[in-house]
Formats: sequence, structure tokens, C-alpha cells
Amino acid sequence: MSEPRRDPDALIARAGVRGNPDRDQHFLIDDRVLDRLPGYLESVHGAENGPHTDHLLEIGAGTGALTDRLLAAGERVTAVERDPGLASFLREEFAAEIDAGALTVIEGDALDADLPAFSASVSNLPYGVSSEIAFRLLPEKRPLVLMFQREFADRMVAEPGTPEYGRLSVSAQHYADCEVVETVPKEAFSPPPAVESAVVRTTPREPDYEVGDEEFFLGFVKAIFTQRRKTIRNAIRNTAHISGLDDPDAVVAAADETLLSKRAGALAPTDFADLAALADDVGRGDG
Repeated sequence: MSEPRRDPDALIARAGVRGNPDRDQHFLIDDRVLDRLPGYLESVHGAENGPHTDHLLEIGAGTGALTDRLLAAGERVTAVERDPGLASFLREEFAAEIDAGALTVIEGDALDADLPAFSASVSNLPYGVSSEIAFRLLPEKRPLVLMFQREFADRMVAEPGTPEYGRLSVSAQHYADCEVVETVPKEAFSPPPAVESAVVRTTPREPDYEVGDEEFFLGFVKAIFTQRRKTIRNAIRNTAHISGLDDPDAVVAAADETLLSKRAGALAPTDFADLAALADDVGRGDG
């Protein structure tokens, strides 16, 4: 970057605010981390079609330290901020960029607000709603660079057979390749959160299996993982009220014995897809 970027501590001072853990506000203040975040888009698969910076979306803009870096990296930025006072500060602090058409500030909750079409999102997410926001963004099939709690990030990228592997892993990897590109210490934030953080980069791609009913597939995965210590045979029978199966015994009778004897944490996403397709076919309605 040719010109100095806005200092994160100075932005907090100008905004006249302090981070509030009770409101899930932890401002990222480490310049090195802030400067690196937009760069993770440059090595996204398919970057030969451009670095995906035509229109960057930021969720939880806070006092604008990351917003400032995104403006330097992208052609246009839309920043979403739910705190009215911070949204007002962003409009004042970045008035020139807004007037130039480079920045749009949306005041509202990212779970409810109308989000624009975007080429990629780079965001330091509010941790309390990070899962809900991630699963609002993932189906858009755009590259994402998102800050999460370290434990959440590890679960998101986990592989079958590992302790962290679960519903989150299968659901996130249904939409994209997911990788942890950086771990971030507590001291990088003001105030420091109680846990370490990590940056996850997701690269959208089609899964290597077919799903006829995506909503049922994701609900089936959710149901089975509520009984992750049970065999798949018992999990299918015990969670019919969650997955929406009318005849779980028919699914068990038709499924492969090898899969039925395993537990959820040992099944690859393609195994879940096969089971969900079978369950959809013989276990729902008049099958």
C-alpha cells in the first residue's frame, strides 16, 4: 500500500468508543493483521479471473480499521454495522469515500439487512452470531475471508475422524474449500477476547457429490450429529423427528451395513450425501 492507512487506535479515539465484550465488540487493532487480511483474496482459486475485489462486503465494520484497508484493495466496499453510533461515525469518517461512490454504509443487522451482490467478503465477524452470518454468506458462493473464534475455525475446516469434525465441518465444506490461513492472538483486539481467533478463507466450489434436496441434506446432517456417539443405525432411528423422516426403519433396512455401524464423526460428506439421498427416497412420505 503506497499511502499510510488509518491507525486503528486513532479511529477508536475519534469514534469516542470502547469495545464492549457484553455487546460482542472486540475491535481489531493489530496493523499487521489488518494489512494482511485483504491479501488472502489474491491466492483464492480462480484468481486468474481477478482478485475478487470488484465489490467487497464487510460485516461488522466497527470503527473502520478494516474498512480502510478494503477501500485500498477493492474498487467498491459495502460495510454493514449494526451499532447506530458506529454507523454514524463511519459515515462521518469516510465521508469522502462515500461521496466518491467507493463506500456504502449499511446500518443494520447483517442477519436481517438486504445485502448487495458482492464479489467477496472480508470481515471480522461478531463472534456471537458468526455461525449464522457465515451460513448466510456461504450459499452466495463467493470467496470469504472471515475472522472466527479459533475453536469455531478448527471445527469448520476439520476432516472426518478428527475430534473437531462435526455438523459445522460437513455443512461449511458442502459449499466451499475451507482453510485456516492465520491464527490471531487475543492481544490483537481491544478489548482482548477470552479466546484465540483464526482467519478462515473459503473458496466456493461444487461438492464432489450430488444433493437433490439441499435443505433436507443439511437437516439430515444436523440430526445425525445430535447423536454423534451413537451408531448411524441408532442415530437415524432416534432423530426422525428432527430430520423429518416418516419411516426411519425403511432407511436402516436399505442402507449399507458398513455405514450403519459407524458413527457420525467417521463419515465423509459424500457418505452423508448418499445416506440423505437414500433417506429422502425411502424414508419420507410415500417414498
